[in-house]
Amino acid sequence: MVDRRTAIGRVFVSAGILAMMAGCAATPMGPTVQTMPGPGKTFDVFQSDLLTCKGFAAQQVQGQADAVNQRAVGGAVLTTMLGAGLGAAIGGAAGNAGAGAAIGAASGAGAGSLGGADASSQAQWSIQQQYDNAFAQCMYAKGEQVPGFAPLAASAPMPAPAPVAVADPTVRATQAELIRLGYLKDTADGFIGPKTRAAISSFQQANGLPANGAPSQHLLATLQATPTGAAAATASAPGGWVAPA
Repeated sequence: MVDRRTAIGRVFVSAGILAMMAGCAATPMGPTVQTMPGPGKTFDVFQSDLLTCKGFAAQQVQGQADAVNQRAVGGAVLTTMLGAGLGAAIGGAAGNAGAGAAIGAASGAGAGSLGGADASSQAQWSIQQQYDNAFAQCMYAKGEQVPGFAPLAASAPMPAPAPVAVADPTVRATQAELIRLGYLKDTADGFIGPKTRAAISSFQQANGLPANGAPSQHLLATLQATPTGAAAATASAPGGWVAPA
């Protein structure tokens, strides 16, 4: 006959096997959320995002299935031990402690397996839900269509920066000559303005040139060739320039 230790040992082994067969939790193989390519997304890009987000979701639930299975096996072993102890006590009173322990252990193993299966089933649902949530968040962030979420609005293009005004060397040199000759009372900043145009027109009129108020290389050469004493400007005129005598 099989002695008490051997019988109980076999029951403990059976308890572990039953717990593992009762419905072990596993890392989800894929999402249960249906997604579609987002606006402007090609199918190739969608496939790439799909693989990336599956990997991301798997990382979020990594190790949870193993932890659930370990708890299920531990629970089955614990209930087996409790059943064996209770059976031994009852069998001892009847004069057959070994048989009672084996019977009690078997009963505990069965109860533990059923409890482990139920816990694994609930844990599997929770793991799948976490996996789906992480997957959906990843796909939505990448611009793919996810049920229950509106497509991401396309971001408006950034406005082009305003052009930066650059000083014109010809204008600056022209202003410097007009200041030297007394036609302009201002600074030579290289930017054409009403004062500079008025001073150019005044110089052009005084020297028999077409008074268009526009700077040019020819005008600059004429200004540079004009001696300082040729413009004895003393009276101020409107517009920021001084009319020569």
